Amino acid sequence: MRHLWSFLAGLVAAPLTCVLVALGQDGSARTVARWVDLGTYHTANLIQAAVYLGVAGIVLGLLGTLRVSPLGPFVAGLLLVAPYVGLFVDPFAVRNAVPTDWKVFGDPLRLVPILDNGTTFLIGALLLMAVFSGKRWRRWPRPAGGAPAPAASGAGEPASTDWSALASPIDPDTKPMTLGYPEPDTEPLPPLPRREVGRTGSPWSGPPRGRRDDAAGGDAAD
Repeated sequence: MRHLWSFLAGLVAAPLTCVLVALGQDGSARTVARWVDLGTYHTANLIQAAVYLGVAGIVLGLLGTLRVSPLGPFVAGLLLVAPYVGLFVDPFAVRNAVPTDWKVFGDPLRLVPILDNGTTFLIGALLLMAVFSGKRWRRWPRPAGGAPAPAASGAGEPASTDWSALASPIDPDTKPMTLGYPEPDTEPLPPLPRREVGRTGSPWSGPPRGRRDDAAGGDAAD
């Protein structure tokens, strides 16, 4: 099927390219010649011719460089080369067969100059080179095997997705992140040693001695 579409594209691209190139070249040549005669120029006068030539280049680029069937470039190139080859056989008959009174959007369509200067032969030869590309004859590579579609869990229900399989595996030797608090199953810390209260003990471990001495002195005085 792709060969058929490429063949049809080549049949359309060949005459379309001739028309666009003829309009672009003729318009560009007449504009520049007028600039030379007047001694001044206005670049806006060249835009129309540049658009014709640019569209022709895009059409030829799409047909000649994209990885499609080479049948289209071959047909278009053959149609563009054939008129120039006919000049070797009977040039006057070939030139007389080219229409000279056609117009496009009010502009005269001069196809004879692009035939005489070899423009059609040059473009056709470029398109014919696409036939020698072996990759263009082959189809696009397809993946070896696609991912199996998940089985439906029930009528009208979407297939369930195992999200656990998508989770990244956890290394058993890696400890989980904590906030710094001890785990509940850790061993308790040893109790603090008791401090013996004695003469050398803390002054806060018993009643103050001065008050007891004062009390004893007061009883003795009574």
